[in-house]
Amino acid sequence: MRIKIGSSVIGEESKIFIIAELSANHNHNYDAAVESIKAIKECGADAVKLQTYTADTLTIQSDKDYFKIQQGTVWDGSTLYDLYKKAYTPWEWQPKLKKYAEELGLICFSSPFDKSAVDFLEKMNVPAYKIASFEIVDIPLIEYAASKGKPVIISTGIATEKEIEEAIDACRRSGNNQIALLKCTSEYPAPIEEMNLRTIPALMEKFNTVVGLSDHSLGITAPIAAAALGASIIEKHFILDRNQGGPDSSFSLEPAEFKLMVEEIRRVESALGRAKFEADEKIERSRTFARSLFAVKDISSGELFTEENIRSIRPSYGLAPKYLNDLLGKRAAKDIERGTPLNWEMVDK
Repeated sequence: MRIKIGSSVIGEESKIFIIAELSANHNHNYDAAVESIKAIKECGADAVKLQTYTADTLTIQSDKDYFKIQQGTVWDGSTLYDLYKKAYTPWEWQPKLKKYAEELGLICFSSPFDKSAVDFLEKMNVPAYKIASFEIVDIPLIEYAASKGKPVIISTGIATEKEIEEAIDACRRSGNNQIALLKCTSEYPAPIEEMNLRTIPALMEKFNTVVGLSDHSLGITAPIAAAALGASIIEKHFILDRNQGGPDSSFSLEPAEFKLMVEEIRRVESALGRAKFEADEKIERSRTFARSLFAVKDISSGELFTEENIRSIRPSYGLAPKYLNDLLGKRAAKDIERGTPLNWEMVDK
């Protein structure tokens, strides 16, 4: 399965698509957002992702307990409304940020959180839509985004298997089969022992879509492991400097860390190569050092081959070791000097 976002083909045996999530890590400073995008390009990412919402499109302002964050996250003590008011990216920035990213050669798209955001992003002509983990249950939103005919990337963080199926079905009902699923652990930060990365190949097998990882863990271990497990997409939060703070700062990578992650992912995908059993020229050269049958003592014509005078040793110029038992007990057809590789002409028939 493959999808195409902008000029990038994503999926089987294609280059891993690396997304830098900018999220709220600009701290409402437009220049910091621009500088972040420049740094994201320098780090080697393929794309930068924004988030398109306001506090009012996500929730309502209320002090009721329903709306207070108290789940052991880095945002505990805040209300949903206050968090989203602090964390949103101003919509008037987004066309300019997309234009700047594309001038640098980055793909830029966003996560819409309601239909008005989809409509706004359509006017920006984004090349794809990302559905956030907590929106996977919003089937009308997924149908609406998918109806635009662009690839839909869906984080599965909170979803049951049935809810993942429902989200996929929503895309397909809209005539859209350009679907990618991202394994995600919806904790902030996500404990490394709760990543369950073996879900990545399981998602591939079960749903037959492009699959990747949206990572909120600390460090770069999980993305590198995900690449080794066959992830086609890696999404990771980016920040210029964690010391500047911000809602997502604690689980975001600074430029040097992000660059190292990209480099290591590229090394992993280079190492993965392809499934291969045939011998190429390099392997044939290396086979010189394999074992084969040699005379390890001088052998006279008519003398029996024994375990004392022939052995399997390196290098590989003689008969294959599998023929040892066929030779033992037979007689030499000629004199054989110690250190000579054996062949069938040396065996008395």
